[in-house]
Amino acid sequence: MALYALGDFHLSFQTNKSMNKFGSVWRKHEQKIEKYCSRLIRPEDTFVITGDHSWGRKLEECREDLAFIERLPGRKILLRGNHDMFWDAKKTEQLNAEYAGRLLFLQNNYYAYEDYALVGTKGYTFEGPFYLDGRGRILGWDEKKEEHAKKLIARELERLQISFDAAIADGYQKFILFLHYPPTNILETESAFTEIAERYRVEHVIYSHCHGESRFGDSIRGLNNGIEYHLVSGDYLRFRPERII
Repeated sequence: MALYALGDFHLSFQTNKSMNKFGSVWRKHEQKIEKYCSRLIRPEDTFVITGDHSWGRKLEECREDLAFIERLPGRKILLRGNHDMFWDAKKTEQLNAEYAGRLLFLQNNYYAYEDYALVGTKGYTFEGPFYLDGRGRILGWDEKKEEHAKKLIARELERLQISFDAAIADGYQKFILFLHYPPTNILETESAFTEIAERYRVEHVIYSHCHGESRFGDSIRGLNNGIEYHLVSGDYLRFRPERII
């Protein structure tokens, strides 16, 4: 049984919001997702989808998008993204009850994969605005927005801690961490999310959210302080799920 991840489906079967303006890689991207998932993922595999599932703002506007995800092979675990307006974090249990046996929603809980606990939350990182000079060097940033970002990061850390605590209470000692936002921003080499990953000796950190070639290098990729960091944004992987284990 393998573990795969991919993020940023941005489906819009009911809202009809095209992603084509973001580059040719997005043309018919739903068909690419379906094709590559069918080729790579087996029914017994686990497939974590790291947020931004649907453009629908309410659950009723997302039914067809979630049905598309249901039809993909494997055990599907969904993480919240910043565009997943249909998913109120306080109602995760309701979503899990409604989609029992079809989809699993990861928020304030964890799921087992062999002897690993899969933990995760949406995360957050300060994205500016940054003030640049004529050469594109960062001179400063919006400090009020940075303060607001710190509050959101603290909230997400609390939610992530709930995931870790639940897994540890059940005896798990090995962890794989999923985020929607990258663990660091372009100014950081470490963050509260890398610190918690190191504290619990997480083996892999998987994230998405970064779109377009200019953004693929915004955060950590590869081995860093003993942890393997994976960017799994849909357009970065050209909609081929990445095998984590």
